[in-house]
Amino acid sequence: MGDGCAPFKGRCFEGLELTMKSRSFIIGSAVALVAAALAGCAPKGGKTAKVDDARLVAGSPDGADWLSYGRTMDEQRFSPLTQVNDQTVGQLGLEWFSDLDTARGQEATPIVVDGVLYTTTAWSMVKAYDAATGKKLWEYDPKVPRAKLVDVCCDAVNRGVAVYKGRVYVGTLDGRLVALNADNGKVLWDKLTIPKGSHMAITGAPRIVKGKVLIGSAGAEYIVRGYLAAYDAETGKEAWRFYTVPGDPSKPFEGKHLEAAAKTWAPDAWKNGGGGTVWDSITYDPKTNLIYFGTANAEPWNPNARGGKGGDSLYTASIVAINADTGEYVWHFQQTPEDRWDYDSTQQIIAADLPINGKPTRVIMHAPKNGFFYILDAKTGKFLSGKPFAKLITWASGLDPVTGKPNILPEARYEQTGKPFMGWPGALGAHSWQPMSYSPKTGLVYIPANEVSQPYNAAPKGWKPGKVGFQIGLETSKLAMPADPNIRAAAAAATTGSLLAWDPIAGKARWRVEHTGPSNGGTLATAGNLVFQGTAGGEFRAYTADTGKQLWSFAAQSGIIAAPMTYSVKGVQYVAIMVGWGGVYDVAPGILAAKSGSVRNISRLMVFKLGGKAKLPAPPADAKRVLDPPPFTGTAAQADAGSVPYHASCNVCHGDAAIAGGLNPDLRHSAALGNPKLWQQIVHDGLLSQNGMVAWKDQYTPEQIENIRQYVIRRANEDKALEAKGK
Repeated sequence: MGDGCAPFKGRCFEGLELTMKSRSFIIGSAVALVAAALAGCAPKGGKTAKVDDARLVAGSPDGADWLSYGRTMDEQRFSPLTQVNDQTVGQLGLEWFSDLDTARGQEATPIVVDGVLYTTTAWSMVKAYDAATGKKLWEYDPKVPRAKLVDVCCDAVNRGVAVYKGRVYVGTLDGRLVALNADNGKVLWDKLTIPKGSHMAITGAPRIVKGKVLIGSAGAEYIVRGYLAAYDAETGKEAWRFYTVPGDPSKPFEGKHLEAAAKTWAPDAWKNGGGGTVWDSITYDPKTNLIYFGTANAEPWNPNARGGKGGDSLYTASIVAINADTGEYVWHFQQTPEDRWDYDSTQQIIAADLPINGKPTRVIMHAPKNGFFYILDAKTGKFLSGKPFAKLITWASGLDPVTGKPNILPEARYEQTGKPFMGWPGALGAHSWQPMSYSPKTGLVYIPANEVSQPYNAAPKGWKPGKVGFQIGLETSKLAMPADPNIRAAAAAATTGSLLAWDPIAGKARWRVEHTGPSNGGTLATAGNLVFQGTAGGEFRAYTADTGKQLWSFAAQSGIIAAPMTYSVKGVQYVAIMVGWGGVYDVAPGILAAKSGSVRNISRLMVFKLGGKAKLPAPPADAKRVLDPPPFTGTAAQADAGSVPYHASCNVCHGDAAIAGGLNPDLRHSAALGNPKLWQQIVHDGLLSQNGMVAWKDQYTPEQIENIRQYVIRRANEDKALEAKGK
């Protein structure tokens, strides 16, 4: 339990000895002792990872350590290390690697403190390594129930840990915040942060600010209410919780900011959650003593399903600033009012000093899903500039030059027109969660940009949320990818990605490297005039930061979605990257997921240095799967009916038009497809719940589930016919 602590009903307190001599003292101070016990006396942290507030704020000026998620608290992801530079990077080689025990998407940025590397893998597992040799020091498995996968839009991913005073902190997919001893990975405390029974999950990395651990949650497609919470780093006791959307109006507001927000929602909107989750970006700026965080979409997506004429739906799709000492509201800036397109503002927020109109100004920079690059005054939230970084934006004609409010196009309000709308960007965003970086040397921001569209179509009036899976108020079955090779080819051609070097002062691109497809990895900028990025096609690359010339690449054998980082041990610089295809782009778009090439997952941590000589084992050969479905013996009416629940629920994991992205099972190949009884046991009864395929009996009837089977059989036969024609 830790030095000097004894257990007391799951808690502990120091120095309690029940002797006869101390009996009178115990009786006289019983209330105080019990109070202390209930407050908790957390076990002390380890002897390693000695990171305090001063060290976090300083941010390792020499670049030897990577102490927090974005290296420094301002989240610039810029390293001052120069040993690996634009002249030497050609000598970069693999020094060591570690194969991971989970074949799902890997999104973590490792943390390095005093020669020890800490990282997470999918399913919220934590591992510690000797940062120079790769020797595994310890590992921790929080044993997340695999059935929790149904509550997660985008794979069982985790983006990393935080370290502080001998502890390592991780948020788990099932909503816990866990403190580990940095020496050995032993659990010090384990705190449930989401409401019990909630469909929320945690995928983001915790942040440490002034002795508190900050964490939010994911889940804005599942009828939930967003928040950012702070916990005492030593004891795990909750210090404050900042809600981002109003709750039950019959109860007191949890803050004055919510009283103002309630006026922007329909009266009954709270019954469907509201959304606004804080699932990723959290930035602390010591210069302003403010914490900035981004909020997710309004929920449900369709405004009609949240009451229609409610207004802007604050504080969703916004940046919010709060006081770091009290957690109280200071300012907000809503980037996408009345969000109906899933334009989360949860992408990384960078604080920096920029010359605005010739005057040095503390600003925050942000490139959210909606396609505009924003610069705001860090102290006040005042809009300073906003320019489109996406090649195509169809939801708004631009931003008001004074207020920054978007000019929303009438056709984009699909719930009002009653017509489908093709959104550019789509819900995957012109910039998804993958972190961008900023180099003070070049003055450029390096954005992993996407060009991805999505059709939106409002559900019929009277839509009601179900109990399992996505609850977004859309009817997408009519917009599924058809079995038409020409349409598929056109969609694939329009779905791309790039590494974009953005000049925030000029508000335009300085250079761009085109990628084959979207969902490429996050970026790292260094003082060696380098930008590192992994690609969805499985390459780890280095470019010149000033011109974008590619100087080096390494075949990683699997798609890369995580962001790289760099550190040094005993004067030797290393570059590390988590490798493993998965995440949001694999689980959603089906046929388009393979745009960049092979979608296989080989999950590894790879670490490079100049002169590294390590070799990867040969990858397994890609196996061509031939479609061999049972014949379609159902009726067209059955299959048409099955398309509706399939695209309302099943496509989140198994892909649009029943074409999976490669990570989750492709139902067109399922052995259960020709066995209606087994299909019911799996889908209705939950036979494979421990594998993440939970029961849907509370959502769909056996007849509806059989209709889904018939739809998948029809789709499989359509695609088999295309394969036979070589298309």
